[in-house]
Amino acid sequence: MFNLILLRHGESEWNAKNLFTGWVDVRLSAKGEQEAKRGGELLKERGLLPDLVHTSVLRRAIATANLALDACDRHWIPVRRSWRLNERHYGALQGKDKAQTLATYGEEQFKLWRRSYDVPPPACLKDVVARMLPYWESAIVPDLRAGATVLVAAHGNSLRALVKHLDGISDSEIAELNIPTGIPLHYVLDVNLKPTKAGEYLDPAAAAEAIKAVANQGKK
Repeated sequence: MFNLILLRHGESEWNAKNLFTGWVDVRLSAKGEQEAKRGGELLKERGLLPDLVHTSVLRRAIATANLALDACDRHWIPVRRSWRLNERHYGALQGKDKAQTLATYGEEQFKLWRRSYDVPPPACLKDVVARMLPYWESAIVPDLRAGATVLVAAHGNSLRALVKHLDGISDSEIAELNIPTGIPLHYVLDVNLKPTKAGEYLDPAAAAEAIKAVANQGKK
């Protein structure tokens, strides 16, 4: 059996302002820093101590990984960075207020832009899956098969892409999947790298509340 931990970065400065972020390299908010630290504390409490980390090249994910590792006393382990784990690129929507975008274009278009599988701008989740899967196969899978407990500290959409692959979620159903910031999601994988059961948030109650908040982004 293999242990895989997924961790969406803590709240960023633009998350706090309800702005589309994408590839804009913003910092964590003070709340996001605390979320990242709490994520590391949860790993320590559960004894799920990572042997190495894969993260993106965006500072909010890198900072989350570093803060979580410090909190669980694993600051010394290898951290590998790849653009393939970056957030989805939102193009002209980057920097725009989600509530204003919702009010301007309506709920149907807003949800298509945010959560559909194959509707850009200019990238869609399908594109994220296409760039993420080669990294999964070439970099993360070998570490898992070597027996490492792997932490992937990344972004809402790059992690949605990975969860879609792991859980076999359909293109239509993926629109309903939201991943909260700063709460580790633990998978136990079998020899075929298939989940032995549904992924488990290490703080289920907090995750349930946070998932509702993510789903309601854009509404003030």
